[in-house]
Amino acid sequence: MRRILLLAIIIGFVSCDSKNRKTSNVAQEKVDDNPELIEMFKNDQADRTNHIDWNIRQRNDSIREARVYELLDSNKVHTSLDFENAALIFHHGEDSVAYGMAVKLMNKSIELDSTKNKWFLAVLTDRYLLSINKPQIYGTHYKRLENNIVVREEMDSTKITDAERIEYGVETLAEQREKIKNLNRKKLTDLLDEGKTIDEIILIVKQGEGKEPQFDLRENWMNNFGYQLLNQGDKEDALKIFKLNTELHPNASNTFDSYGECLLDLGDKENAIIAYKKSLELNPKNENAKKILSEIK
Repeated sequence: MRRILLLAIIIGFVSCDSKNRKTSNVAQEKVDDNPELIEMFKNDQADRTNHIDWNIRQRNDSIREARVYELLDSNKVHTSLDFENAALIFHHGEDSVAYGMAVKLMNKSIELDSTKNKWFLAVLTDRYLLSINKPQIYGTHYKRLENNIVVREEMDSTKITDAERIEYGVETLAEQREKIKNLNRKKLTDLLDEGKTIDEIILIVKQGEGKEPQFDLRENWMNNFGYQLLNQGDKEDALKIFKLNTELHPNASNTFDSYGECLLDLGDKENAIIAYKKSLELNPKNENAKKILSEIK
């Protein structure tokens, strides 16, 4: 179901090295991932998480890109992970040539492992199209205007369907519209900065139930807020936010997983077990919940 062939017409990429093309699935299993590419990708990520000087980071990116070209030319890129790491290195390039390489390499990665998450391919494809002054087609790229309003970058919503967006792990058009609303809503951390207590913040949220939300109450954002408090040592306040998240999103397995983690951190094993069991009930594949429950018992 590779509707991505449509992109091949738009983008006009050259095919991957013929030797790599002939790599069979059986042979793929026998080839080790390239350790140099693994290390290069780790360094790529470290440059960003450590917030190093932009000029230094740009120079490092250029060096990594040049080295990936050398590895490709010498036929040292073989596995799905190899191609993924190479693609993500080019993802941090500065022009359409780099972004085009990123799309080509990620396509090869997925060709070698059809179970791989396709979300990165959607992101890379959109970035490439925008870089050549064409509208994105998945809807993965947003920008903040000078007036601080977040909008989705130019998009042609007719090229692919919502079913294809779902296949690639991207929000549907309706979900993207709701996401933009949330991105432009206030954050609960704004209330914290204003001096409100967590109890006051929770009261404000509950008073607004049933109305158009004033604040960004998305599950993942609320979860991040809870972990922010937890990492600051505010365990009791974090617990309140995690509990609120289970109430706002009662069908989300991850909210109960995080709630259980915080309960366990506070020594409340009994309620932690209840939370983890609920998480596992909502998502029987939650290996973390299974592991924690077996350890508690």
